[in-house]
Amino acid sequence: MSWSALSAAAPPSGPGTLEGAAGRANDAAGWVEENWSTWLSVGLRIVLILVIALVLRHVIRRALTKLIDRMNRSVQAVEGTALGGLLVNAERRRQRSEAIGSVLRSVTSFLILGTAALMMLGALNINLAPLLASAGVAGVALGFGARNLVTDFLSGVFMILEDQYGVGDSIDAGVATGEVIEVGLRVTKLRGENGEIWYVRNGEVKRIGNLSQGWATAAVDVMVRPSEDLEKVRAVIRQVAETMAKDDPWAERLWGPIDVLGLDSVLLDSMTVRLSAKTMPGQALSVERELRWRVKRAFDEEGIRIVGGVPPQVDEEPADPAAGVSAPSALSSPTSPQSQAASPLTPQVPPPTAQGPGK
Repeated sequence: MSWSALSAAAPPSGPGTLEGAAGRANDAAGWVEENWSTWLSVGLRIVLILVIALVLRHVIRRALTKLIDRMNRSVQAVEGTALGGLLVNAERRRQRSEAIGSVLRSVTSFLILGTAALMMLGALNINLAPLLASAGVAGVALGFGARNLVTDFLSGVFMILEDQYGVGDSIDAGVATGEVIEVGLRVTKLRGENGEIWYVRNGEVKRIGNLSQGWATAAVDVMVRPSEDLEKVRAVIRQVAETMAKDDPWAERLWGPIDVLGLDSVLLDSMTVRLSAKTMPGQALSVERELRWRVKRAFDEEGIRIVGGVPPQVDEEPADPAAGVSAPSALSSPTSPQSQAASPLTPQVPPPTAQGPGK
C-alpha cells in the first residue's frame, strides 16, 4: 500500500484530535523558545535592580546608624564633666541625633525604593507617564489638603537641623513659654512654670527666644539707706563676690567676676547698688538667689541695713465732717424775722360798705 493511500485513509486532523493538540504544543514551544531570552533578561534585570536597591538601602541605613551611635558616644564621654555641663545636654543631643537619623533613614528608604520601583516598571515596558501624572496630581491634592501637616513637618526638620532649641532649654515660643521636654518633627512639648505641658505645633512658631544658649546674666539690686558709706558697701560686696567665686558649685556656674556696676538710683529714703555677673545658661536665677543670701548675711555682720519696698503711708487725721457744711441760714425758718421781712406783702382789700334802701 502506498503512502498516498495511507494518508487518504487516515482520519482528518482537527482541533480535538491528537494532531491538533500536538500542533498547539509545538506552537507554544516555539513561542516560548522565541521569547525565553527576553523573559530571562527582564527577570534578571528586575532581580538585579531589587538586590542592588536593598543592599544600597542597608548600607546607607547602617552607616547612618553608626554615625548616630558615634554622636551619642561622644556626648556620653563628656557627660558629667564641666564641659558637658556647660556645652552639651545628653538627652538633648540624643533626641536630636535620633530625630535627624530617623528623617535621613526615611528619606533614604523612600528615594532608593521608589527609584527601584520605577526602574522595575520600566523594565516591564510599562508606560510610566500616566503613573507619574497621577502621582503629581495626588501630590498637589495632598499639598493643599494637608498643608498644615507639611508645614509642621518641614518646620520641625529645620528646627532640629539648625539646633534652634533642644531638651532642657528654656524658650519663649510666642504662643507658650517653658522648658522643652520633647522635640518632635510635628509637635514640641513645653513644661510651663506651673507644671502644665504645652503642645506647640512647629508650624505655628514664628519666633524662638532661647534662654539657655550662650550665656545668661544674673542681676541683683541691693537697696541700702542713703546714709551708708558707699566704700564700705562696695568692699563688703566684693568680699562676698570673691568668696562665692571660689566655692563649689558656683565656681563652675559663674563665667566671669561679679561686677559692682555702681549706683542705679538714689532716692530720699534709699539708694540702689546694682550687681551683675555672667553665668552658665539656665543658672542665672540660682546665682541671683545665692548672691542675695550671701550679701544679706554679710551686711548683717557689718551692720549695714538693707531697705526696700513701698514706704509706709502716714495715716492723716480724719477731717471734721462738719467743716464742709455751711452754717444754717436764717431764711430757712419761716417763723424767723428775716424770713418774714423777706416775704412779699399781700395787698389788703377794703371791706364793702352797706347802702340803705332809699339810696
